[in-house]
Amino acid sequence: MRPIDQTDRDLLALLKHNARASVTELSATLGLSRVTVKSRMESLQTDGIIHRFTVDVAGATDQNMIGAVSLLEINLSKVERVHRTLKRMPELTSIYTTNGKWAVVAHSETQNLAAFDSLLNRMGKIEGVSNVETCLLLTRIA
Repeated sequence: MRPIDQTDRDLLALLKHNARASVTELSATLGLSRVTVKSRMESLQTDGIIHRFTVDVAGATDQNMIGAVSLLEINLSKVERVHRTLKRMPELTSIYTTNGKWAVVAHSETQNLAAFDSLLNRMGKIEGVSNVETCLLLTRIA
């Protein structure tokens, strides 16, 4: 994996602001050729810097979604298996490793309480997960 330079950082900042920006728009903003921008984007994807392009939905569209943060305690000998399994759960919008008792913090979004309950059950049954503590996200204040 190549080191990330300032041009990559600038490109990533633009993509964070608008992941749907065209290569032409990005190249004009950055003052680079379209070929250079496209090549850098492909390299960032290949190197695992860019994992996916997504939509951040806000407002009335997502007010009925069930959002939660789950803390998972994991048997360290099974950590890689647990990580692989969690990555395959589409309801998990972000997954972080952390320190202390809880080895993983996962943010989830589900359509309803039944889907949320199913997700919790699946997370709790993963081989290597010894405990799951979850907080529902109620009102977004910022």
